[in-house]
Amino acid sequence: MRGKFITLEGIDGAGKSTHVEWLAAALRARGRDVLVTREPGGTPLGEQLREIILHQPMDLATEALLIFAARREHLARRILPSLAAGMWVVSDRFTDATFAYQGGGRQMPFERLDVLERWVQEGFEPDLTLFFDVPVAVGQARLRAATASPDRFEQEDPTFFERVRAAYLRRVAEAPARFRIVDASRTVPEVRKQLEVVLSTI
Repeated sequence: MRGKFITLEGIDGAGKSTHVEWLAAALRARGRDVLVTREPGGTPLGEQLREIILHQPMDLATEALLIFAARREHLARRILPSLAAGMWVVSDRFTDATFAYQGGGRQMPFERLDVLERWVQEGFEPDLTLFFDVPVAVGQARLRAATASPDRFEQEDPTFFERVRAAYLRRVAEAPARFRIVDASRTVPEVRKQLEVVLSTI
């Protein structure tokens, strides 16, 4: 029986990473075999590409192509085989992040990203996406408090992240059945109560 693919999305500082392992543990407590992964990354090659993407300056088209190259490897080597084996896969970011960051933040035309998505994913998409929504000012304050050496994306200004958030909300509007919005501005226990409600429905 095929497993389910759950992704966590949100701007930097939304708190996704704080809840990934908790979410996986909650699923395991319900009897699921769970793989936790992330993007960019998730495979040895993907992790090497992640370091390049996060820290090396590059042309926007190069950035998008590298992200989708890492994604294809991730799908072929880990996500699809794990799902076929009946595992549930929980990923910190997936394609929605590319539309948000490269499309919204960096303003690459969405049509180009649509082409890459169709080519690389061949119609595959998450079963459920949790969008951790938080005001940009809150996310920025959390980043400053927690990040000593910010990467290329974390260094962007608030207007960049406003565009990222707007692009995420556009994705939510386009696929409301797939998304669940989590109010990530709340405390960790309050966020987890929201997640418990979502878990009770899947």
